[in-house]
Amino acid sequence: MTTGRPPVVRRAPGKLFVAGEYAVVEPGNPAVLVAVDRVVTATVTEPTGPGTLVSSDLLAAPVRWIRRGEELDPVGVEDADRARRELAHVLAALRTVTRLLAEHGRPAPELDIAISSELHRDGVKFGLGSSGAVTVATVAAVAAHCGLALSAEERYRLALLASAELDPKGSGGDLAASTWGGWIAYRAPDRAAVLDLVRRRGVAGALAEPWPGFEVRRLPPPRGVALEVGWTGTPASTTELVSGLHRRAWRGTPPHRRFVAASAELVRAAADAIEHGDRTALLDSVRRARRELARLDEEAGLGVFTPALTALCDAAEAVGGAAKPSGAGGGDCGIALLEVPDPRAAPGTAGSPTSHHSDSDAGATGASPDIDHLRERWTAAGVRPLDLRPATEGNEE
Repeated sequence: MTTGRPPVVRRAPGKLFVAGEYAVVEPGNPAVLVAVDRVVTATVTEPTGPGTLVSSDLLAAPVRWIRRGEELDPVGVEDADRARRELAHVLAALRTVTRLLAEHGRPAPELDIAISSELHRDGVKFGLGSSGAVTVATVAAVAAHCGLALSAEERYRLALLASAELDPKGSGGDLAASTWGGWIAYRAPDRAAVLDLVRRRGVAGALAEPWPGFEVRRLPPPRGVALEVGWTGTPASTTELVSGLHRRAWRGTPPHRRFVAASAELVRAAADAIEHGDRTALLDSVRRARRELARLDEEAGLGVFTPALTALCDAAEAVGGAAKPSGAGGGDCGIALLEVPDPRAAPGTAGSPTSHHSDSDAGATGASPDIDHLRERWTAAGVRPLDLRPATEGNEE
């Protein structure tokens, strides 16, 4: 029987890594990310039948899940393994919130969940953090439907616990960007310590205790900088690439430690440049990030740079910008930053450092000649410019 409660809708934006990939998986090591204005939407409604019905625009039909102990099993589907793969992050988010409810003496909820995403095209993902966004959106929607009043940090923490259930090596930077939105400086918690905390104190205890290494802070939109995003057309698996680094003997060697230290230094420089409005220093930091990722790729043989990503970066450099892969590489997206005039500067002043794209106009029409040239070069190289803007808000309520 339904209670007539209205649907609960929560949205979470996708993300781009500006600097700090790979090194950020080490606890306490920094990265800079930006949320983008394409979102995953989770809608939770009263149940239309037993268990939990989950629909997704990645599946041809909804799947009903019946609880058997602590597990959820699909019923009435031909390919149960595919359903589990496609909905893994939704189910992990549901299990995590359910565990928190159980610790408060409340039963597992029965509900319907509908997922829709702007982070893919015809099932092919752009590399904008769809797994993180769907986790954050699902946690927020299910928790709100069940009457849990959670802060942004508590939603992030629940999302990280859900993600760590599937991949404890993930940094959680995508979850932070999807939760807080805008531009952020982020340090990953020690996931092993966090999971041990859950085993000892439960989910509620993990929400209340400090997490070693974790830090997040909002950054102002970079001033006088345009953000452009190009998609290579080839999806990549962040989990597989990061796992590949962990499996290699290179990890833990002096070159690996040098990479982590160099990454930390350039990320701090990038964050400082953003906070002080120094666009030249910001672009220099992005160029350094590209060089460090190239050195990592050469030393560890991960396949970060594909021909399309290299062409994307070279095209940006040719018009005076700075560019790099965003995230683990191997395909997906790259970003370019270009200096632009300040549209709010007083008449007669030099282009003072105020944002053109990063405040509200990223991907807008009326672009500068350099941006037009960049998009033309990308298109000629088979890279698709994406019409994206930074998302000023995170997980919407």
